[in-house]
Amino acid sequence: QVQLVESGGGLVQAGGSLRLSCAASGRTFSSYTMGWFRQAPEKEREFVAAINWSGYPTNYVDSVKGRCIISRDNAKNTVYLQIYSLKPEDTAVYYCAAARGMPTAKPSGYEYWGQGTQVTVSS
Repeated sequence: QVQLVESGGGLVQAGGSLRLSCAASGRTFSSYTMGWFRQAPEKEREFVAAINWSGYPTNYVDSVKGRCIISRDNAKNTVYLQIYSLKPEDTAVYYCAAARGMPTAKPSGYEYWGQGTQVTVSS
């Protein structure tokens, strides 16, 4: 079993940046694909980015391509999401998740989820 704990969220002005972290427990972290999703109020959970166990390949939703980097440190059991040029529409609760197999944008493909961290972008 894998337990996930996100951190790094907060209030930031538009144009700023944040780095979210997701710390995982369990010795099998390095074998999982890791993903980041987000959910804004009254909206469905949306895929943001995913990274294979080896660090490659990575996938991104179109709305964050070019201003978002997902990375992982298997030695630290941690996955990161760096977002630049934040926009008010990036405001959401951000969740990390763990999946077996290749990166996927489908929430149903992920087996374990964290509790989320709030990101609020002010205009």
